Amino acid sequence: MECEVTTRKIKFRFHAIQRMFERNISTEDVLNVISNGKVIKEYYEDKPYPSKLILGFINELPIHVVLAENEHDNEQIVITVYSPQTELWDTSFERKK
Repeated sequence: MECEVTTRKIKFRFHAIQRMFERNISTEDVLNVISNGKVIKEYYEDKPYPSKLILGFINELPIHVVLAENEHDNEQIVITVYSPQTELWDTSFERKK
């Protein structure tokens, strides 16, 4: 699945689509987190592309999106999407306990 956000192409990995379906998170929710969320961690050494963890809130529910940056092809790749578990994350959902 692909869609446009600004001038960058967004691609969703099959794994991300599966997790979105399982967790009842819509494409619109994910795009909202990408556009308006806060980058809480960057993984510069990830292969084949650097990635980042973005935190956003949908109806007051925290959502994490892992997004890879393919600068060469001007695209972003949604790797996975999930609701962070309160027992694993601090109350801001920005740091693991």
